[in-house]
Amino acid sequence: MQTNVLGVDVGTGGTRAVVVDERGRIRGSATEEHEPFASPQIGWAEQSPEDWWRACGIAARKALSAAALHGDKIDCVGFSGQMHGAVMLDSADQVVRPALIWCDVRTEKQCQELSQKIGPEALIRLTCNPALPNFTLTRFLWVRENEPENWKRVRSVMLPKDYVRFRLTGERATDMADASGTLMLDVANRRWSREVLQAAEIEEELLPRLFESPEICGKVCSAAAAATGLQPGTPVVAGAGDQAAGAVGMGVVTPGAVSVTIGTSGVVFAATDRPVLDPKGRLHTFCHAVPGRWHVMGVTQAAGLSLRWLRDRFGAGGDENGRDPYDRLTAEAAAVPPGSDGLLWAPYLMGERTPHLDPNTRAALIGLTASHTRGHVVRAILEGVAFSLRDSFTLFAEMGVPVETIRLGGGGARSPLWRQIQADVYGREVEILAAEEGAAYGAAILAGVGAGVWGSVDAACSEVIKVAQRVTPQAAGVEQMNTSYAAYRRMYPAIASVLG
Repeated sequence: MQTNVLGVDVGTGGTRAVVVDERGRIRGSATEEHEPFASPQIGWAEQSPEDWWRACGIAARKALSAAALHGDKIDCVGFSGQMHGAVMLDSADQVVRPALIWCDVRTEKQCQELSQKIGPEALIRLTCNPALPNFTLTRFLWVRENEPENWKRVRSVMLPKDYVRFRLTGERATDMADASGTLMLDVANRRWSREVLQAAEIEEELLPRLFESPEICGKVCSAAAAATGLQPGTPVVAGAGDQAAGAVGMGVVTPGAVSVTIGTSGVVFAATDRPVLDPKGRLHTFCHAVPGRWHVMGVTQAAGLSLRWLRDRFGAGGDENGRDPYDRLTAEAAAVPPGSDGLLWAPYLMGERTPHLDPNTRAALIGLTASHTRGHVVRAILEGVAFSLRDSFTLFAEMGVPVETIRLGGGGARSPLWRQIQADVYGREVEILAAEEGAAYGAAILAGVGAGVWGSVDAACSEVIKVAQRVTPQAAGVEQMNTSYAAYRRMYPAIASVLG
């Protein structure tokens, strides 16, 4: 008898839904775009939670239609979504104000005050993370300080995907992985941190119940069934934030497994069997979507964005053969030797998170000569992004985080040149998956575990995730990349001294 599950990812630009069968095959998928996020002031980013729910209903119905299935053929639903967003509801469960989403950075003042009140070292000890403007708690503090009338109305708070699941089930719930990005979770012990909540003067009663990602936390209610096409009573699991769900979708679930995903930003994600802590807060330490496991994560702010910036600002249209602009750029870069003939790129277009935690640093292209071509600049950008990602591996080595396999994802995994550059920069073989379907696929796997399709997340990943290609580092390239990386490491202090 065939089993089908539905995975839903509530992203920033849209909501994606995928129907997956018991063999891990995608039967149908659909994406519904969101309204663009609003930015009333510089550094602000807000979205309407009601629009996420609208998009979820449309995407779910379209995915069911694409799979030629009725809602009664879906055995379980799983959710993933953008992390860190602050959704606030009143006593009638109406949204109090637009949600402050992950890229909103208005809360620097609240971060400083909270860090001073608790102590930077104590805060990292309690939550495994420092106070950063991206985290949810500081958004609540901002609303309380700047919009007191709105805060007086707040009776419950939740994260983006959890609001959509609340509309689907009527249950207030979250998972350990997504809750890790709130700065309110005792990550090591997988529970809300009473010490942090007390210091921030946030009542625990406002928060949703905590579940492990594959746990069933509710069932589809009748009103939501009409909106989504699902059957009333269909079980729903807690799911996970997009990074942890995406890692499940790539099979990065056991210690030693690492993924490197290059999208607009770049993320290096390592599964661990213990809450490995960076005392300086340069890496995020979160609970994994796998019960009893954690992960550490480093972030490069402008990874794929660096290449897009070059394309958009300096021109690289398709040629007479209709080639994609990125293919044209990387073809030019492939003609340049490793090391870009001494040209170096620091990809700090949006400041930098790992390892510098410096929102005010800036990008730099160093070593230009009259003989350098556009291909040199492109290759320097590809190498510079990989060097920035290697910084996370350097921290893994400091912290004793094992690295046995590296899997590549995102746009950076689609470029053969960037794959080879990454293998040479990391000095390790890298793996390319047969199909990388993103966080919605990971959410579907978690739903399958909740429905009993697979006995565990490990078993599911072992069965459905397949490696299509392995790229081996080249000795000459590794030697040159080690030399260039040493020079790259000297760039940030130099940039900081120039910027003052």
